[in-house]
Amino acid sequence: MTTAYAYAATSPSSGLGRTTVERREPEHDDVEIAVEFCGLCHSDVHAARSEWGAARYPLVPGHEIVGRVTRVGESVTSFAVGDRVGVGCMVDSCRECESCADGLEQYCERGMTATYGTPDRRRDGEITQGGYSTSIVVNEGYVLRIPAGLDPAAAAPLLCAGITTFSPLNHFGVEKGDAVGVVGLGGLGHVAVKIARAMGAEVTVFTTSPGKVDAARELGADHVVVSRDADAMADAANTLDVILDTVAAPHDLNELLRTLRLDGALFQLGLPADPMPAVDPALLVRKRRTYAGSLIGGIAETQQMLDFCAEHGVASDIELVTADQLNTAYDRMVAGDVLYRFVLDAGSLKEDS
Repeated sequence: MTTAYAYAATSPSSGLGRTTVERREPEHDDVEIAVEFCGLCHSDVHAARSEWGAARYPLVPGHEIVGRVTRVGESVTSFAVGDRVGVGCMVDSCRECESCADGLEQYCERGMTATYGTPDRRRDGEITQGGYSTSIVVNEGYVLRIPAGLDPAAAAPLLCAGITTFSPLNHFGVEKGDAVGVVGLGGLGHVAVKIARAMGAEVTVFTTSPGKVDAARELGADHVVVSRDADAMADAANTLDVILDTVAAPHDLNELLRTLRLDGALFQLGLPADPMPAVDPALLVRKRRTYAGSLIGGIAETQQMLDFCAEHGVASDIELVTADQLNTAYDRMVAGDVLYRFVLDAGSLKEDS
């Protein structure tokens, strides 16, 4: 066992505090990683504060991890010491079910092992601890290669926000000339705009805030619709092929569904903690529209996304924070005060200790 410096929550109201976690010695197919950067995802806040159900404490969040390989097991062939690698939202799955066999480990029929906060199926149910730490040990099958063309800090959020938005666009087969809508311009939404544009799509951003119109255009949006403007929403009717809804607060989908063309699809990516208003089924039936969900992506697709982003110069817009700024960063995330993702400099964890 090796000791890693970390920041953890110990209760829903404790905030994050300095601690240490024990990491296993690398087994024959494991990769040990010295964490350099870890993105802060809004789901980290929900988990640390038990807003999506009771968390298991102590809890070290973090599932957007970038670092350098420091040791590998004797059976590891895909990675070598010194490689820059990433770890996203999962570190294991059953590896036997149909979903796992199809490269859809995120939909593992026995449940994927999340990077933090879930029982580790290969460690006697020990609870996984995430990337707000100086090191982590992960099976090589769940480790990603970070392409040389990506800035490592700005690449970290791609391991959640990037794959969450890339996967439904990839599944839908978005290509040049398609019309894509993005609802919300936060951590997910700003990456969605960049990826859709890189795929050649014409992008429309929906926002409730007139103050975000210029920001959306600067990110590459072709059109910006203030969704509280009834006339603007009416003008957008029947114009889009696919919509990515990144908003994690309850909101009415019916006016958004009206903006889809025949056979269009709205993918729900944000996960509100409270119930959503009802969807009018007539809006689906009359245009053969689809209302669907999507959960991150499998390991192979995540690597595809990273390679795509490196090829097209796509990365997250970030603000780097140190360990002693984590609690302030959480409060700012809740307030929407970040453009567009916080990333932890993991080197500060050791310095702070």
